Amino acid sequence: MIKVVVVDDSAFMRKAISTMLAKDPEIDVVATARDGVEGLELIRKHNPDVVTLDIEMPRMDGLTTLRHIMMEMPRPVLMVSSLTNEGAEATLKALELGAVDFIPKQLSKVSLDIVKIEASLISKVKIVASRKLMHTRPRAASIARPTAPVTTPLAARAIARPASNGTTAAMVTPNGSAKRDVVVIGVSTGGPPAVQKVLSALPADFPASIIIAQHMPQAFTGPFAKRLDGLCKISVKEAEPGDRLKPGCAFIAPGGKHLLLKQMVSRVDLEISAEPVSALYKPSANVLITSAAEAVGRRALGVILTGMGNDGMEGIRALKLKGGRALAQSDASCVVYGMPKAIVDAGLSDEIVDIDEMAQAIMNNLYL
Repeated sequence: MIKVVVVDDSAFMRKAISTMLAKDPEIDVVATARDGVEGLELIRKHNPDVVTLDIEMPRMDGLTTLRHIMMEMPRPVLMVSSLTNEGAEATLKALELGAVDFIPKQLSKVSLDIVKIEASLISKVKIVASRKLMHTRPRAASIARPTAPVTTPLAARAIARPASNGTTAAMVTPNGSAKRDVVVIGVSTGGPPAVQKVLSALPADFPASIIIAQHMPQAFTGPFAKRLDGLCKISVKEAEPGDRLKPGCAFIAPGGKHLLLKQMVSRVDLEISAEPVSALYKPSANVLITSAAEAVGRRALGVILTGMGNDGMEGIRALKLKGGRALAQSDASCVVYGMPKAIVDAGLSDEIVDIDEMAQAIMNNLYL
């Protein structure tokens, strides 16, 4: 049985979350709490596998409670978030502090709508519970601190490549020019801290454009991009109609829409579209990466980071057929090893990389 403690100041949400989780025979809601103070007491008492945690609560708010959990008794925590700019900023901070994912709270006003998140909630609880060993120590310190930046001059970039004897040999590109100038990233659960870690380690003179499909609600992608832009040497923005690819700039796909690359006569533009409507995720990593394969082919590097499901696999397959390369985040460094596992199992990944080394691996692969 997966033991869950629900912490929320709303009686409706406590009841709704408990009722939904109780429908799965493998989940047991062992206690509910009205605020962070009571929540910490019940977590100490019941030692649950997963905690759902509201952000705005009396006596002790969710972020303070989360800090105590991660310091004293780290375990998977799902935040209950309002889909507003304020809710987005607080949730992004919670993910940085160690929460693994979030569920929307504003659906609580309509009981028929909240049923729509039932399957997702149950799935998230079961998957993050299975990854519990990853949370035996606080994640906040390691995630919030950026990895060592890539600082090697572009004109003499040394590329680490595995030699035939299994050791690491260095290769220097003759003229220092990158062979790949587009990086497309697909990411979901556990993504915001992972993306932050990668982008914050890239140098200001990064020679490629980066386009990211992060599974995230519409209200979250703008604050997410703004937060990253303030933390990174490269420029980061939420993609808008009319944007054009340029080196040293990362574009975040807007929530609820697809982001595609479109090859023009002498440039590559970004296109925001509602199509395909049938896609399971909006934005979709498959849609983004497939468009990159069609627009720039071998000039693209595909990167699949932590997340549930297999979104991105078919896009990577299309990219590989065009001569592109692909990186997958390692199982050990993923919050959820679903999306990367899909491309690894399909034999589509060129390298499997820990998140701490991903920025350098991306830089290296631009020259291969």
